Amino acid sequence: MSKEIKNNLSESLKKLEQISAWFDEQEEIDLEKGLLKVKEGAKLIKESRAQLKNIENEFEEIKAEMEER
Repeated sequence: MSKEIKNNLSESLKKLEQISAWFDEQEEIDLEKGLLKVKEGAKLIKESRAQLKNIENEFEEIKAEMEER
């Protein structure tokens, strides 16, 4: 797994945790800010899924190489 993918995934997860914490801390949620946070979270989740798929593909390639030997 490339270090860049790992860092991006770690950063995305940290940002998602921050978004979740923001919602937990609000007594009254500003709907406009909340909507922006939800959109940001959705984008991060989509990107994270793509990164995880890339990681999965790398593992499958390695597995295939090992089975050929």
